[in-house]
Amino acid sequence: MRKFKKVLDGLTAVSSASSSSQPGNRENDIPESLQSEHFQLCKTVRHGFPYQPSAMAFDPVQKILSIGTQNGGLRLFGRPGVECYCQHDSGAAVIQLQFLINEGALVSALADDSIHLWNLRQKRPAILHSLKFNRERITFCHLPFQSKWLYVGTERGNIHIVNVESFTLSGYVIMWNKAIELSSKSHPGPVVHISDNPMDEGKLLIGFESGTVVLWDLKSKKADYRYNYDEAIHSVAWHHEGKQFICSHSDGTLTIWNVKSPAKPAQIITPHGKQPKDGKKPEPCKPILKVEYKTTRAGDPFMILSGGLSYDTIGRRPCLTVMHGKSTAVLEMDYPIVDFLTLCETPYPNDFQEPYAVVVLLEKDLVVIDLAQNGYPIFENPYPLSIHESPVTCCEYFSDCPVDIIPALYSVGARQKRQGYSKKEWPISGGNWGLGNQCYPEIIITGHADGSVKFWDASAIMLQVLYKLKTAKVFEKSRNKEDKPSTDIVDEDPFAIQILSWCPESRMLCVAGVSAHVIIYKFSKQEVTTEVVQLLEVRLQYELNDVDSPDVDQIPPLPTPGASSNPQPPAPQSHPSTSSSSSDGLRDNVPCLKVRSTPLKQSAGYQVELVIQLVWVSGEPPQQITSLAVNSSYGLVVFGNSNGLAIVDYLQKTVLLNLGTVELYGSNDPYQRQPRSPRKTRQPSGAGLCDINEGSTTSEDRCKSPTSGSTSPCNSEDDQKIPRFIEMVRNKSRNFSKMVVNDLVVTSNHQLFHNGGGKGAKMSRKLSLPTELKPDLDKRGKLLLRLSEKRFSVDLNKVKTCGEFPGTCSCLLLNIRDNSFSRSRSSSVTSIDKESREAITSLQFGETYTRKTDSATAPSLWVGTSLGTVVVIVLNLPPPGEQRLLQPVIVSPSGTLIRLKGAILRMSFLDSTGMLFAPPYESWREPNAPEDKDEKDKQRKRRPASVSPSSSQEICENQYAVICSEKQAKVIALPSQNCIYKHNITETSFVLRADIVQMSNSICLACFCANGHIMTLSLPSLRPLLDVNYLPLTDMRIARTFCFTNNGQALYLVSPTEIQRITYSQETCENLQEMLGELFTPVETPEAPNRGFFKGLFGGGAQSLDREELFGESVAGKASRSLAQHIPGPGGIEGMKGAASGVVGELARARIALDERGQKLGELEERTAAMMASADSFSKHAHDMMLKYKDKKWYQF
Repeated sequence: MRKFKKVLDGLTAVSSASSSSQPGNRENDIPESLQSEHFQLCKTVRHGFPYQPSAMAFDPVQKILSIGTQNGGLRLFGRPGVECYCQHDSGAAVIQLQFLINEGALVSALADDSIHLWNLRQKRPAILHSLKFNRERITFCHLPFQSKWLYVGTERGNIHIVNVESFTLSGYVIMWNKAIELSSKSHPGPVVHISDNPMDEGKLLIGFESGTVVLWDLKSKKADYRYNYDEAIHSVAWHHEGKQFICSHSDGTLTIWNVKSPAKPAQIITPHGKQPKDGKKPEPCKPILKVEYKTTRAGDPFMILSGGLSYDTIGRRPCLTVMHGKSTAVLEMDYPIVDFLTLCETPYPNDFQEPYAVVVLLEKDLVVIDLAQNGYPIFENPYPLSIHESPVTCCEYFSDCPVDIIPALYSVGARQKRQGYSKKEWPISGGNWGLGNQCYPEIIITGHADGSVKFWDASAIMLQVLYKLKTAKVFEKSRNKEDKPSTDIVDEDPFAIQILSWCPESRMLCVAGVSAHVIIYKFSKQEVTTEVVQLLEVRLQYELNDVDSPDVDQIPPLPTPGASSNPQPPAPQSHPSTSSSSSDGLRDNVPCLKVRSTPLKQSAGYQVELVIQLVWVSGEPPQQITSLAVNSSYGLVVFGNSNGLAIVDYLQKTVLLNLGTVELYGSNDPYQRQPRSPRKTRQPSGAGLCDINEGSTTSEDRCKSPTSGSTSPCNSEDDQKIPRFIEMVRNKSRNFSKMVVNDLVVTSNHQLFHNGGGKGAKMSRKLSLPTELKPDLDKRGKLLLRLSEKRFSVDLNKVKTCGEFPGTCSCLLLNIRDNSFSRSRSSSVTSIDKESREAITSLQFGETYTRKTDSATAPSLWVGTSLGTVVVIVLNLPPPGEQRLLQPVIVSPSGTLIRLKGAILRMSFLDSTGMLFAPPYESWREPNAPEDKDEKDKQRKRRPASVSPSSSQEICENQYAVICSEKQAKVIALPSQNCIYKHNITETSFVLRADIVQMSNSICLACFCANGHIMTLSLPSLRPLLDVNYLPLTDMRIARTFCFTNNGQALYLVSPTEIQRITYSQETCENLQEMLGELFTPVETPEAPNRGFFKGLFGGGAQSLDREELFGESVAGKASRSLAQHIPGPGGIEGMKGAASGVVGELARARIALDERGQKLGELEERTAAMMASADSFSKHAHDMMLKYKDKKWYQF
């Protein structure tokens, strides 16, 4: 287990350079319990289907399945919930796996010509020995049951023999030229098969690729028989009696050979070939890649094969063929077959095999077929291998969920299960579960390219699918590509999920898709039919058309509260607006997808409450959604993109606010904007969410942020820097073309943003801002002093300065022509026009102090943007109950503006004791319950925030806002809005994911950077607690799916099919060994088959072989040192028996030793008893003889 060094608290030199706190605010100090020793980073478990599988093996006694992959990964599966992941350091593909059956060990052969011995008797398997071949390429390995000698076939056609206990080569070598002698004039090709005769271990069957098979006598060191066929061999299998074997060939034929008749095959079968009537050979078919020949006591043998289909079956899916007696079953698979194994009742090759199941390893799935039932049904797979059923596009992780949520999801998900599975128990049933003490519920939610959303139970380091939601059901589907609407903005996967927002307490779910749509779901245990799907269309656009600065009085004022105070709910729509083009022929007011117009039957689970769609505006497609939040207590959902922000009341089905990002600032926009650039009408498809790389941007470019050169204080300590800044601008401004100076003193007026026009509600105004800064700012430097909170405008050489941001001065130099920053803050990884577009990147509801003068908290929405600005919006909600459904929600700006470097990623709130308090929520209740409930059940009540407002006499801080951007973190005291702590997280990279998480009854800020560092910072002081260089960002999949959650847990998609879970908690790392399952359990090996009286009498049974005598160093000598290099593994070098680790391993070994000792004592007791009985018998006979002849004379004898 890999362990990482921690950052110690004593590293003050690092933190002092990047972290600062406001002097004079030490009374705000809150005791913090988290220290660096509480943190340690390690991988816990990996879930999902092994990515790019290449080999498979099964232990029939331990009932453990192993799968190797093309990147050197090794996955081991036992009973559901027992699985393990290991990795070969070289990363070379695994070409073959062989269990040491019932020994707790596994041999792996890799494409780099190395073989490794794994110890499975410990919870985290480790390599005991490795052997690296230098001169030959490994092609095939065979380890006979209960043997310690491994046969290794090579590309040159030779066979070497390895002792698996010492991992040394024997001097005994079977050379290809000795094996074939004069039977062929050319090289027979690589070894493709090795196996010993089931009835005679001294006879080795060797298959060469060219079609030659040799039966080699190990004792006499010569070939007994040679079998030749014109077609290349792919695999060979024995009949259990050792008198026949079967070969599969490249022309789709099977040849059955009698061992003692090498001249020609006893039978030639073409399973899928058409038999011509004139007796000619059937037409060739595709190669049969593998065949297995399994016998039964009661009936006909099974012949199971993969491949061999006719060439004229174009487009047919890959098949597994099961031939049993006269019946042939062709089982179609969804993906190409990598390998298959037949599971049998006995591990002994010389007994009736009695097959009961077939494990089929596909490129993207694992299928187990029941051979004992008619129709060969498949077993229901209990492993979480369907993560990639549709490519994962986003992921969220929730720890410490309400205890009733998992049973609720499981109960509705159980109704979705398919029928027709085998009734038998899952046959891969080895190992034992761990004894973990982790008891809190955990849920993982994955969004997929086909629009589906899956809920997974992730408690106790296991994973099980609970429920699947198909969001695409809401929309009309095009039957073929020609029917695709021209309004699509993606080339494929138009329903792909981009962002998930879920409230576990209220069970509200909100999803945003790539076609600029948002769907709100409520959870219900009852089935309903929705006649008309509720639809809102939102016209969210960005308008900047003029480059000249107008006079101040030309800027139209924002609407006043009286302008629109009673929003009316729009008529529910079942289809998009019919207005499809504007006056100039451009698409206008049409959404990208068409909502279904027919009634929608919704089963128990998540049911559609409202669909919101962004529409085309004057020929420009809607921009994909970059942030999303839902709040069940307020009845609001909010979302934003690179154009602006929309707030929707999903209870009244109205749009409350629809503003461009620029308009959020009112007249206090701190940036100079360029006119919008022409947009492409096509955007990357949903498939781009699945496997997208960073492209051509260099690491330096990727690490730049649009505000990397800015200074962004939010407290008064920087007031002294203002004259210096003005002087700098004055001296250098002539050299800057098209530079922007942030409004030096900023605030918002108190005009309302309330707008309730329903569908498509929009406020727009034209803004024209200067493109050049002139140098004479010194005259007006006095305007930078703090002013009373009132609105003012002044012509500052056409630079507007409006209002005041209390207690701060925020300055920014931003080169808007710097194209080096090409990353998008959009989760869809599409580009944003950095010159003029400011995307909404973070949203957070909360009951907070919204203004400096507030004495009580109020419902609010905090909005973070890609340019590092936080805007606070006040929500004025009607009283709960009937009035909430009738009166409008009033939305207004608070005047609060906070600035950070880099795009805002995460915002959260702490109470006066420094503990996290979540946004208010409404507990779940059945939405489809009958109306005649108690009156109090009807009342919708908001849960109060977990902070008590201060009285008017108190001046102390009552709340803290924690804000993290891609460059820095700040803690803001509320209501004073003083920045009390600030920490620059990274200078050369940027943060991809940040979460405020609870751990060990405290909280911290966890960050994952693009340079691979995982960091945690204490709260509220932002002290560095952990900094580990864990995982360099290799593709956007990791960036898109990485997430932290409470209790020190995190996860990301390590491959398109696998989730990797990690922990950054020291306690979890220490307890991990107990939580992991046991792969190896002590099991007695079944008894060998009885030879029978006549076989024992006449010598017809299995012949054993003393391999030690043949292959040992004393007889065979030593192998050439240059042939292979022995490498001791980290798992130890003293062999398997001494390798078991931990208490369980020691107990298991002690138990086995006791069993063996008891068995030997029992045998000894039986022998002693037999000897005593024999002695008694002899004594009796002697006594009888003595009595008989006692009185007789010698001559009477």
